[in-house]
Amino acid sequence: MSAIGTNKFIDPRILAERPLPRDAKTAKRDQSGKKKRSVRSVTVNLAESSMVWLHARGHLTDRQYASAEKLRADWERANLSPSITMSWNIIPPTGGRRAAPEMLSPTETQIAAKQRFDNALVYLGADLSDIAWRIICAGEAMPVAEKNLHWPARSGKLVLKIALNRLGDFYRLP
Repeated sequence: MSAIGTNKFIDPRILAERPLPRDAKTAKRDQSGKKKRSVRSVTVNLAESSMVWLHARGHLTDRQYASAEKLRADWERANLSPSITMSWNIIPPTGGRRAAPEMLSPTETQIAAKQRFDNALVYLGADLSDIAWRIICAGEAMPVAEKNLHWPARSGKLVLKIALNRLGDFYRLP
């Protein structure tokens, strides 16, 4: 069974890569008789993050991927991503009975997520937190992050794996 087939996070059918079909009989020719280059189309899943890509191709373990998802979830719950408009998705209070006292309000949930996120970055330390934030939260591609950090090419994946292992310890993942 392939690494993708054992993946419990990603449906392997979504990430199937297939070459585009080429048919010599239907190749078009221009007026001079030369073959014209046919237009090719590629379907791209814009929702696929670099972490999903690395995990689907066996570069990350399930634990490393889960720790990245935990950090990204805290980043999103804390609403730390840049925004240019007001957030209109806050549910206004309604009349009647409020939620149970043990439930956190949306503001308390956001504050708790921000504290977890900050604590995770402190736990990673200055050297590992930068690559983790850039790849996991900001969604930078590995080559872009390596260039911005002035690192040699293909060194980011190794450092990211170290950061993800440490994040797994922080989030107490098995």
